[in-house]
Amino acid sequence: MTEPIPGETASTLDVDGRAIAIRAIPGAAPGLFWLGGFKSDMTGTKAEHLARWAQARGQANVRFDYSGHGASGGAFEESTVSRWLNEGLAVFDHATSGEQVVIGSSMGGWIALLLARALAARGEKRLKGLVLVAPAPDFTEALMWDKFPPPVRELIETSGRFLKPTLYGEDPYVITRELIEDGRRHLLLGTPFAVGCPVRILQGARDEDVPWEHAMRLVSCLAEDDVVFSLIKDGDHRLSRPEDLERLTEAVEGLV
Repeated sequence: MTEPIPGETASTLDVDGRAIAIRAIPGAAPGLFWLGGFKSDMTGTKAEHLARWAQARGQANVRFDYSGHGASGGAFEESTVSRWLNEGLAVFDHATSGEQVVIGSSMGGWIALLLARALAARGEKRLKGLVLVAPAPDFTEALMWDKFPPPVRELIETSGRFLKPTLYGEDPYVITRELIEDGRRHLLLGTPFAVGCPVRILQGARDEDVPWEHAMRLVSCLAEDDVVFSLIKDGDHRLSRPEDLERLTEAVEGLV
């Protein structure tokens, strides 16, 4: 268990009947807004590192757990990309003010891009920048469905679920038909789009979960934005080594 961060407060926000756990540090703008990955939580190495970094600088920092993750309520098997995006927007509206740098890790990179698009659609211009770590836009389709063998696809279509083995824990990930079908409503790759702020991408060349070529597809879609893509030759998916954390804070610092 990590030591408490001075000044950080814990709270919950009700989002459609689900208690979303939030940790927030008050401070100066631009604030940092953390979006975690699939089946990860806000106490992970990168989220914790950024929170302590922000606190030391006197900057605001907000992190939270999606429903079905960490300290938040709700069942993971009932979750979808739409639900996680709505929770991210609700926490962003409730817990942040002023300009924000949004940091998204893996699935959080997809949510960050969708959040940016949703904010732009309603005329908000509070995003100072996006920092994406091994971003996984469209992962339910490109990195799951398209790679599943026919028997797995048939199992998902007939039974509604598949227990996917993982290297990150003893329990398999439950992949539902609803997750796959809902993900198709939010696909981004293949069509140019703009987020309207600088984007910094950190990607490991040895990432076995999100290949670097996948992240490069995102770069080609963000043709109108200021994008810097950093490929870490010996980096894996987590990018949580001390040298990786230093690269992360350098990327964030360059935007604040």
